[in-house]
Amino acid sequence: MKVAKFVCTLILILSPVLASAEGKLVETPYKPQKVVFDFYFDHPAKISSALFWLRTLINTLSDDPYSIAAEENSIKVMIHGTEIATVVTKNYEKYQDAVDRMRYYASIGVEFKVCSLAAKDFGYQIEDFQDFIQVVPSAMNEIAHWQNHGYALIATVVTEKRYSIEELR
Repeated sequence: MKVAKFVCTLILILSPVLASAEGKLVETPYKPQKVVFDFYFDHPAKISSALFWLRTLINTLSDDPYSIAAEENSIKVMIHGTEIATVVTKNYEKYQDAVDRMRYYASIGVEFKVCSLAAKDFGYQIEDFQDFIQVVPSAMNEIAHWQNHGYALIATVVTEKRYSIEELR
């Protein structure tokens, strides 16, 4: 009984201290990354949001305290959903912002790959794609291949935003 009363008193005394505790920044000692992103979206425009995931990975590593040059990472992006339409040259004007961002990432070493099976389903040929696109035999085999070579898989999920940040605060 006395122990229970003591514990309850201790909790009451410490609860304001515990309630006012703050989070702390932890600087995980990141090294250059080996990552394969899986892009498979139900709408081509979602590629724009997914590219922010890529930017976040690259920018975090390139900023202090890590200072890892983008070229030190090995990043691959597997494209095999409706977003295939964004990297077809005839659709450049419609998806120019996303294509220009991908072209920039490709210039710093990110490899963008399109599944030839999916491309065939959409009626595209190799020559239909932007010049920075690599067409590979199969998205599933490509993803498995890179995972077997030590690459982390980031399965990018882009959902519809239903609430503003202000509503969630």
